[in-house]
Amino acid sequence: MDSSSKSKIDQACRTAEEFTKLYYESIDKRRHLMSKLYLDTGLLVWNGNGVAGNERIQKFFMELPPTDHTVITLDAQVIPESAVSGQLTFLIQVSGTVKYQDKLPKNFQQNFMITAQGDKWKIVTDCIRLQEPLGANEKS
Repeated sequence: MDSSSKSKIDQACRTAEEFTKLYYESIDKRRHLMSKLYLDTGLLVWNGNGVAGNERIQKFFMELPPTDHTVITLDAQVIPESAVSGQLTFLIQVSGTVKYQDKLPKNFQQNFMITAQGDKWKIVTDCIRLQEPLGANEKS
């Protein structure tokens, strides 16, 4: 591996740690600022339900009950520049638990694609899924 690739991987890992800390602190404590984390054309897919555009994403987050997230695993990888027209872009994968109001915590899996925009990182796509056992919603 050349030093440029190693440097980008190190940057992806550092960025993932900093970005996810900001993201989960924002959703849990400063939800009114969530739209600032997304591109204007950002896409959120929440348990299979899509919301496009940072204003609509902001409205979606404001309607959720209060949350408390705990990150358990975190991984990041560099998206090859050839796939994103030379734009510095990372894929971040997170798993953890989320507690909604006074309910029991649920496991979640989340994937972000973030891209550099000026000196800020912005979410291009965000896909979160609560981890429910298969058949949990089926009636017996």
